[in-house]
Amino acid sequence: MSTMLERCAVNRAGTDYVVGDIHGCYGLLQAALERLDFDTARDRLFCVGDLIDRGPDSRACLELTFEPWFHAVRGNHEELAAQALKSGDWALWIENGGGWALNERSGELADLLEAALSCMPYAIEVALDEASVGIVHAEPPGDWLAIERQGHALKQQLTWARRRIASHHDARIANIDGVVVGHTILAEPINLGNVRYIDLGAFGTGNLHIEALHESARHFSSKT
Repeated sequence: MSTMLERCAVNRAGTDYVVGDIHGCYGLLQAALERLDFDTARDRLFCVGDLIDRGPDSRACLELTFEPWFHAVRGNHEELAAQALKSGDWALWIENGGGWALNERSGELADLLEAALSCMPYAIEVALDEASVGIVHAEPPGDWLAIERQGHALKQQLTWARRRIASHHDARIANIDGVVVGHTILAEPINLGNVRYIDLGAFGTGNLHIEALHESARHFSSKT
């Protein structure tokens, strides 16, 4: 079973980055990392979830979860995959971009998904010298500490909710300097309170947003 919250200590060796929903766009990700001179021996990449579906290479993206430099939270598409495997009803997953699974050997795919999902918590907290940055896929609770207090009761909110962005709610999330999320496709990253939205719809736009976490942290002191 996937854990709710994973904490990552300060990276003294290199730079930490965060990337929006990858959605199978493995080639876009590799090109972006090359432009950054990303060093897998020193740097770390955090993803806001939705590694799979819609793009051309979901399997390769899923396999990133086994790399020591890569860390991702669960998105709603990982949840769809998990439910399909659990129930045997794949219709909802396939309707939402999971059709690639039909080209995979079912037993191998089940093993791969189970192993990958076990590496994907619902939330990640990354320590920086200047801040602590949270990462969830869709919507954090109003108090970051609730993720551990309420546990799996928050799974739906963390992976699916859009209430905050739909209402442009800009109250700050307590007990964390800021949170980076994906899930909602935007033309450019925006900030609501200390929540930063970075999904630019890579599978449709070709625009996969990556930024250094210390750059993300600069936005959290702003109320815009």
